[in-house]
Amino acid sequence: MFGHNFAVIGMVHVLPLPGSAGWRGSMQPILESAVADARAYKEGGIDAVMLENMHDAPYLRGYVEPETTAALAVVASAVKKECLLPVGIQILAGANLEALGVALAAELDFMRVEGFVFAHIGDEGWHESCAAQLIRRRAALRAEHIKIWVDIKKKHSAHAITADVSLAETAEAADFFCADGVIVTGTATGVPPSVGDVKETREAFPKDVLVGSGVTVENIYDYMPYCNAVIVGSSLKHEGCWRNAVDIARVQALMKAVPDR
Repeated sequence: MFGHNFAVIGMVHVLPLPGSAGWRGSMQPILESAVADARAYKEGGIDAVMLENMHDAPYLRGYVEPETTAALAVVASAVKKECLLPVGIQILAGANLEALGVALAAELDFMRVEGFVFAHIGDEGWHESCAAQLIRRRAALRAEHIKIWVDIKKKHSAHAITADVSLAETAEAADFFCADGVIVTGTATGVPPSVGDVKETREAFPKDVLVGSGVTVENIYDYMPYCNAVIVGSSLKHEGCWRNAVDIARVQALMKAVPDR
């Protein structure tokens, strides 16, 4: 992935965007913050970055307003131009068609998707499966170059309704529905998944497997045998808090633990 046997993807948590409750009326600080974080990741030796509108809480369910989509396209284009690395996008909560539109317009490389197969209950309410709609839209747009990585049994969600469907069976369903990769997480942001869950997913899914929460310099070795990449945010920010700016020293420390660098 991205020229490496094992890749590290850094999260850029974009400041509150137009349409959100936290929007402050100017795009300039949003652009400056996102570009600064992306630059810090690159200088720290990261392999790729991903944008996410995590500061936009409380989130809409399954869509975002047009102004949010437009703003994210502007931010994503600026980050892509600045860092010259592979760049991806996730738009909360479950605004997957909007994320595909941003990825296409800003010439991004991948996207992170929630609610791809099976249904679940998130903080925002009931999330339906989006696989058919999203995969067909990507095909119609001739955008197969944009990789779709999907969360399975994702964090911040209840999965009681699919308790009889194992993690491996969920991964197999994602493969059947044409996901390019699956993401395994803990129960919340900053909470690591069990190594057993990642191993189970690796054995069931033939394409890319990623760990999507709770990765630190202390535990990254535990995941390396069972996944192709990790997505890291909180532990690479100042004081280990996702709300803060990226700490280059933390990025460098993590990347020193990764082989073939």
